[in-house]
Amino acid sequence: MTFDDGPTPEITPWVLEVLKQYNAKATFFCIGNNIQKHAAIFNHVIGDGHAIGNHTFNHPHGWKMDTENYLDEVLKTNDTIDNHLSTRVTLFRPPYGQITSKQGKKLIGLGYKIIMWDVLAFDWKNNISNKKCYQNIISKTTSGSIVVFHDSLKAAERLQFALPKVLKYFSEKGFEFKRIPE
Repeated sequence: MTFDDGPTPEITPWVLEVLKQYNAKATFFCIGNNIQKHAAIFNHVIGDGHAIGNHTFNHPHGWKMDTENYLDEVLKTNDTIDNHLSTRVTLFRPPYGQITSKQGKKLIGLGYKIIMWDVLAFDWKNNISNKKCYQNIISKTTSGSIVVFHDSLKAAERLQFALPKVLKYFSEKGFEFKRIPE
């Protein structure tokens, strides 16, 4: 279970409470700007034992940005994360899943592990119903899947509908929810 784009005050604390109800651990790919604005919530994510990944500072489209500026986005976010953690974060997820091969090679050379997904909730899409979001996840998730939700305002309605149901459904089937790389 992964969450992109937070921390967001209106939704991330709710996500943390729902995860706690199911003893679920997740990986949060955070935007550096949001970490700076909502440091207390970021510290709550860490305090609850979830893993942290870098999701750039301002959520740019990698294909529309030169490599040097893209790396600056990542490094600025790592500096922000370093203010809260004693260990270096090496997990990285490109916003929109868009990264050039040059950007990817540079990040891997700096020790980052680029983490994509195999199940996308589509929770940010306004034209997808709450039920379709839920059905999409349970129909495509298998053991070892990396599911992407978004702890953002744009996704809040679909996330709040689907997340508890997804956790309940897979808990009843004996699944565990772990952090990457566990």
